[in-house]
Amino acid sequence: YGNLILNTIRTHLAERIVYQSHFSQGWWERVYGPTPVDCKVVYNAVDLAQYTPEGPAERPVDRQRLLVVEGSLSGGYEVGLDSAVQMAEILRRDYTQALELMVVGKVSQALQVAAQAKTQVPLVFRGKIPGEQIPQVDRSAHLIFAAAPDAACPNSTIEALACGLPVVAFDTGALPELVTAEAGMVVPYGGNPWELDPPDVMGLARGAAEVLADQPRFRQGARRRAEEAFGLDLMVEGYLACLLP
Repeated sequence: YGNLILNTIRTHLAERIVYQSHFSQGWWERVYGPTPVDCKVVYNAVDLAQYTPEGPAERPVDRQRLLVVEGSLSGGYEVGLDSAVQMAEILRRDYTQALELMVVGKVSQALQVAAQAKTQVPLVFRGKIPGEQIPQVDRSAHLIFAAAPDAACPNSTIEALACGLPVVAFDTGALPELVTAEAGMVVPYGGNPWELDPPDVMGLARGAAEVLADQPRFRQGARRRAEEAFGLDLMVEGYLACLLP
């Protein structure tokens, strides 16, 4: 119903349209047809002074910390947690990495128990936390896995990049647009994500191992990518260009 209402606005009422990403634009146009008015892609943004590599952090020195940050891992998003656990297990087994997986967001108790049963990697479930704590959490990890499939422009990814946290992800949604080669690793999904085919988690783990092996380069690249593309000034300029042509 929400999409039908949005399409009514898009088709009959809107004078200009802003999409969050080229992926989002392509998705809408594939389902509902070409955009009928002028349109522009404006990425989401963050306050680069708040989301920054500088500040309190407790990144472990005796192990690698993998991070997942999502609002909720339910309603079909459980597959993201499953991929994260599989990736962590492959890194532990095949790359002899000492590590832990920290998950921030709503995860049911049943799903937590099921995830714990699949791996020997320590899992830390933080639950939902206030937004102002996200920068410190991002700074405390060695990499973040963007777990949501087909995300239009995930804020958790942009926030992580701004904090200098490299991103590992499948090439679904807007992630190939957001995460450049210097800022992390985007790997082929290995199937059809729209059909929920099983992803190539082995390839994901290879990408993660490369990021973990060269932290300084990827951490610097992540922050640089955020400064180039995801500052608030760029987003405001993009919207003003649409509102005040």
